[in-house]
Amino acid sequence: MSQTDNPTIQALSTEVSKLRQELQLRDQLVQQLSQELFRLVKGNTNFMPQPDLSERHQTQLDALREQLQAVEQQVTFYQEQITSRDTEIYQLRQSVQELTDRSRMLEQVVQELPQIYRRKFEERMTPVREKVAILQRENRQLQAELQSVSYRLALKTRTASHSGIDLPNFPRPSGQNNISTVPNT
Repeated sequence: MSQTDNPTIQALSTEVSKLRQELQLRDQLVQQLSQELFRLVKGNTNFMPQPDLSERHQTQLDALREQLQAVEQQVTFYQEQITSRDTEIYQLRQSVQELTDRSRMLEQVVQELPQIYRRKFEERMTPVREKVAILQRENRQLQAELQSVSYRLALKTRTASHSGIDLPNFPRPSGQNNISTVPNT
């Protein structure tokens, strides 16, 4: 062994002896405190459990537990109701959104209806107008032919009236005095 190891061993051994002394002192103090505590507990009846107080506390504790359980059941019930209502509210909001969208769409359709009806009416009226125009042309043509036939018949009647047959004179319609369209026969 070297000389430097010797002083460290001596320092360590003195420190270990000091720690042993402190440990013995603490053991003595713990022994004294436990004896004093035992004496106090033995002389004082308040530390001893009392059966009537303990039963009363137990019944109160049981009642409190029952109340707590009832409150927990109510909380669970209300949570379920809240969840159910939240689901219902969500569904109602979706329905409201869908109905709002549908309402907007219907409003737009209602606003467009007059234009759509005008367009459809015009589409249906175009062939009717064309047919009316054709009928009016045919009518004018037939009236012109009728006037021509009436004129020729009147001429023949005048020449034949000298021979003894009297035929009625048809009045000419006003505005149709277009003699130039009458063909000569």
